Amino acid sequence: MIFEYQNRKVFYEDRGKGDVVIFLHGWGCDHKIFDSITTPLSLTHRVIAIDFPGFGESEEPDSVWGVEDYTRCFEAFCRNLGITGPNLVGHSFGGRVSILFASRNETGRIVLADAAGVKPRRSLKYYAKVYSYKLAKWFILNVLHDENRMEVYRAKSGSSDYRNASPRMKAILSKVVNEDLKAEMPKIKAPTVLFWGTEDKATPMRDARIMDSLIPDTGLITVPGAGHFAFLENRGMFLSVLQNFFK
Repeated sequence: MIFEYQNRKVFYEDRGKGDVVIFLHGWGCDHKIFDSITTPLSLTHRVIAIDFPGFGESEEPDSVWGVEDYTRCFEAFCRNLGITGPNLVGHSFGGRVSILFASRNETGRIVLADAAGVKPRRSLKYYAKVYSYKLAKWFILNVLHDENRMEVYRAKSGSSDYRNASPRMKAILSKVVNEDLKAEMPKIKAPTVLFWGTEDKATPMRDARIMDSLIPDTGLITVPGAGHFAFLENRGMFLSVLQNFFK
């Protein structure tokens, strides 16, 4: 199905009947990553899974969006479908949108799965890498005047998410990854479950504990040994949590 927002096509799947549960995917993914969860859940609920603009079958934004822009798009999506008080499942970047949406909209219940939203703690090694990159960029462009070499250097230097993104989506990733939503978390009134892999390196347990302390009504469930995709690494446990929490 297609929803249009700012002349851009946004794809989503909508199946099942009952209370609405909307799934919001992480960066570099699309709605299909939830298929093994949404299929059984759709037997008891109305399940909607969206492709954020720039992912899956949805068109890219026409400018460099931040979390606010993605959240406004999602708010317009809910209004268009006549949905109020949805239950939300947000993984990674989808957690950012879930947090901001729930901080200012009626929301049923929320599951944040290895969610982003806390600004990463940067090490000295990280800053050394950043400034080394900036120095190398200046040298290649201003001394060597070699755009091709710069493209090769960019490809080798960025994360896999960054390397695989289009130029506009790279700019969006650079913007959203540093947005800190801690100030919005105490505004969330909906009951919230945090589902986290203990070995998550992208959004570490530190982030889960911060969210647990700031969101008023939370419960933290950890998956020992799991990483950033704990909901897939222990699919049975995750599905059981959803079925009980959204009952």
